[in-house]
Amino acid sequence: MQRRLLLQAGTAAAAFAALPAVRAQSWPNGPIRIVVGFPPGGGADALARVVGEKLQGLWKQPVVIDNKPGASGTLAAEYVAQQASDGSTLLLTTINSHALAPAVLPKLRYHPERDFVPVALLGLTPNLLIAGAQQPAKTVKDIVALCKAQPGKVTFGSAGPGTAQHFALELFKLRAKVDALHVPYKGSGPLLTDLIGGQIQYSFETMAAATPHVKSGRAIAIAQTRAKRVKAYPDVPTMQEQGFAGFETFNWYGISGPGKLPAPIAQKMNKDLQAVLALAEVREKFDAFGVEDGGGSPERFAELVRSEIVKWAKVAKEANVRVDG
Repeated sequence: MQRRLLLQAGTAAAAFAALPAVRAQSWPNGPIRIVVGFPPGGGADALARVVGEKLQGLWKQPVVIDNKPGASGTLAAEYVAQQASDGSTLLLTTINSHALAPAVLPKLRYHPERDFVPVALLGLTPNLLIAGAQQPAKTVKDIVALCKAQPGKVTFGSAGPGTAQHFALELFKLRAKVDALHVPYKGSGPLLTDLIGGQIQYSFETMAAATPHVKSGRAIAIAQTRAKRVKAYPDVPTMQEQGFAGFETFNWYGISGPGKLPAPIAQKMNKDLQAVLALAEVREKFDAFGVEDGGGSPERFAELVRSEIVKWAKVAKEANVRVDG
């Protein structure tokens, strides 16, 4: 993976070394904002801060993380879609705003492809089925049994309606043939506070957000949701390994700009993000969060978004996922 990232970075450097072309497109002189659609304490925020710190050093100008939580990340996406396409405002793009929300919110005031320019994919990460340390059911089999014994009463938190955690729960309910209570929050930070405190029981949380709490022992990892185990959790079995064949959900994170972001600016940003992702200390932090398989061209990121829109529209229909709004 490291070798591929380095090769991609080298190719990008050769293709986009002509900085005068970027300067002709008015590279922003002031602070560059990365807008995050969730509050501090969640996975998206953590990754934005890791990347933002390195870009600030590379660009020699302030890179500010601007948290605009609400509506499962769609408020931030709507905001960025309306900003000037000069490179001064970027979006920490997630599966929530660009694939899940379009599947359940037909009245979105932005289009995930038309109104954004993909810059770079930061990586993919599984959901992690977690429980508070005080919960008695600590295997998937036991959670299924608990849900059947207490239909509609076992609580699962999410970062909001229509988020990755919500979709993973609905898929679990469908496959396990159980009923459970969805408890939506305004981001992973408050969700995790309540899970640790015992106010809710479980969550298919993003691995990036859950990891610090699992490592500290305040939450317990029960299962992960990609088809393969990630390096960060070699001892935690997948849902497929625990009897749920074909059960796979993953989150993804990237950087996008408003829809008219000039290609030279997007390409230089892609090149610089490739360099950041290739840094050993960044790779180490991303691996710890379970974030893998990032990098590549803007076109690779665009194709992922396109395929995810199709995939989750189908899942929303099959699982009858409904979101008010």
